[in-house]
Amino acid sequence: MHKGFDIFLDLKFHDIPNTVANACKAAANLGIWMINVHALGGRKMLMAAREVIPQGSTKLIAVTLLTSMDQNDLADIGLQGTPDQIVERLARLAQDCALDGVVCSALEAASLRQQLGKDFCLVTPGIRPADNQSDDQKRITTPQQAIRNGADYLVIGRPVTQAKDPLMVLRQLNQTIDNCLEPA
Repeated sequence: MHKGFDIFLDLKFHDIPNTVANACKAAANLGIWMINVHALGGRKMLMAAREVIPQGSTKLIAVTLLTSMDQNDLADIGLQGTPDQIVERLARLAQDCALDGVVCSALEAASLRQQLGKDFCLVTPGIRPADNQSDDQKRITTPQQAIRNGADYLVIGRPVTQAKDPLMVLRQLNQTIDNCLEPA
């Protein structure tokens, strides 16, 4: 079953604390490298998840705000503030609960990196090559901008999975990322 790579289980657990804790524990027991929960589940849920996953084993991160959401979506669900403000508030909550990091738009990464430190993991979906369409994503950036903003991990889905030649797209993305990481 092991293919030589780590698994990020992107199921965004969001339920009562006990249910989320049990789901996280089961995932960690399977040897999953990183899992996520929804920060909107609140402090008790985040703490329950943290308690069942020892620090230093499976990475536990919290989704702040989906990158498909913008100000209009926030108004629809009754959240007060801008996306940046909500993401910052939820990221601070995740850090207060000793989670390893958060999922956030790379647009918010620079500010979070500055406020929460270099050891707080930032996972950034909504990554699109410059010549790619945004689909239903609203808070997007290029791989280069995400890296400059301090992202630790880039989540790049449809630009690869829906490409005519996914391997070629992966090679191009890897080259772009390598170029960003080379010392100036």
